[in-house]
Amino acid sequence: MTNHKTGTREEWLAARLELLKAEKELVRQSDELARQRQELPWVRVDKDYEFDTDEGKASLADLFKGRSQLLVYHFMFGPDYKAGCPNCSAIADVFDGMVVHLANHDVAFSAISRAPLAKLQAYKKRLDWRFPWASSNESDFNFDFNVSFTEEQQRAGIEYNYRREPSFIVSGIGDSLTTRGEGPVAEIAATTGTDVATFTRQRPGMSAFARDGDTVYHTYSAFSRGLDGLWAGYQWLDRTPLGRNETNNWWRRHDEY
Repeated sequence: MTNHKTGTREEWLAARLELLKAEKELVRQSDELARQRQELPWVRVDKDYEFDTDEGKASLADLFKGRSQLLVYHFMFGPDYKAGCPNCSAIADVFDGMVVHLANHDVAFSAISRAPLAKLQAYKKRLDWRFPWASSNESDFNFDFNVSFTEEQQRAGIEYNYRREPSFIVSGIGDSLTTRGEGPVAEIAATTGTDVATFTRQRPGMSAFARDGDTVYHTYSAFSRGLDGLWAGYQWLDRTPLGRNETNNWWRRHDEY
């Protein structure tokens, strides 16, 4: 901290005004990206998916709850997990406050995971969450939207985030993700009660859908670093003197600090 460049208020203001030009350009670029997202072609969803929800069985159309748009967060919580992914949990901490605003802008929201509904409900209770969270455990939804994978797919090399990953090899450890079973991914996997292979068969993402009458369309999906903008903590940390300052897995579930 003490080695950082210092200056006068006048020097700070001059540098800040120069940075402001770049910030304004980034905002303009973000607006243009949003416009391009909205112009993507819509793909009709013809498969019937069934989810378990707090209200009972539901179709994908039911998750819209009468609205014309639906946002889904693909939360990493597999059937074999004992707890949800801590990264996803940090992102999800803001969902409760967001849902009511989306609903009043004709947008429904739901997290979706492969874990059985009872596990999701228990985890919600633990972390005092109230947002909608559906289980897709008995459907192909997560697999079709490229956030869940089988062991066979994993061994062959999965398609995630619009690119192909190397085969998960080295006696099931997967050096493409860890250093012979060690490192950040292994540490995070342990917090969910799984090993690296089991943990990484689920992946994070978000998807957007539109409904026209009884027809549902898939309009957009993002994965991995494409979710950074949804992590509210990152947006605040990016404005601190030290930024994200990530030297290890510093985040925790909010009841573990």
